[in-house]
Amino acid sequence: MVVTFPTSLVLVIFMVSCSLNIYMADSEPVCQPAYPAHAIAVDEEDVNLLQFAENIEHLEADYFLWGALGYGLDEVAPELVMGGPPPIGAKKAKLDSLTLNIITEFAYEEVGHLRILKRTVGGFPRPLMDLSAGNFAKLIDSAFGYALVPPFDPYHDSLSYMISCYVLPYMGLVAYVGTNPLLTGYYAKRVLAGLLGVESGQDAVIRAYLYERAEEQVHPYNHTVAEFTARISELRNRLAKCGIKDEGIIVPKELGAEKRTTTNVLSADADSISYMRTPAEVLRILYSTGDEHIPGGFYPKGGNGKIARGFLKKP
Repeated sequence: MVVTFPTSLVLVIFMVSCSLNIYMADSEPVCQPAYPAHAIAVDEEDVNLLQFAENIEHLEADYFLWGALGYGLDEVAPELVMGGPPPIGAKKAKLDSLTLNIITEFAYEEVGHLRILKRTVGGFPRPLMDLSAGNFAKLIDSAFGYALVPPFDPYHDSLSYMISCYVLPYMGLVAYVGTNPLLTGYYAKRVLAGLLGVESGQDAVIRAYLYERAEEQVHPYNHTVAEFTARISELRNRLAKCGIKDEGIIVPKELGAEKRTTTNVLSADADSISYMRTPAEVLRILYSTGDEHIPGGFYPKGGNGKIARGFLKKP
């Protein structure tokens, strides 16, 4: 049986089809979110919060650049230094090809992080940073509660360097999680979310690298990789003075995911979401003093920006 349609209906269907084809040909795909018409891109308070992050990004950028390439931000992107002093004791690490590739990628990612932060909220001169083997040795000694012999040297080999890197991206991760609910501007939130994604990825790569070697002894010490991560995490918790917000790659079951695993490739709370830290907590750890008002550790003269400098003005 042949079904026929009225001429008028056929004409309507043809016109609708043509209209759709014209619309699909002329329209552009939507690739950006539709922000509210009167939304603020970057709020005044967002500036201080995101500028604080530049302290951590400077630390990571120069440490990764020097470790992988043997030179730092002064050569790769001198405009981002803004006249700040060169880091103390930074040098090229003895890395195998795998580790070198990882750290080189991390290094250039940190350059991009600094660039977008300073482009979005302005910046300040790079703070004085201590990236010397001696500074890392002091941190590791504090973690273990006694002086390792010989002193820990992050530049000695790939495993030592990756253990030292365990200290860095995670601090950016928890700082960004803590900053997120305080931001107002939609573009400030977009920048932070992008930074958080990459910092989290870096931390995951480092933790997975160390997890694979968890039972390996760190030469020449009588301690495994897992012990190093546990001691470093415990030290950071002690310095921050705000409970457990940091975990090694092997943990008691009560700290594992759903309290059902002792493996801990990712550090997360009881609901398996990332921990968060305030700027004060971050400074207590990175200063290695347990006090945001007393500089030291990675920042001998303190961090820069309104938030970090504000703490230094207080008794």
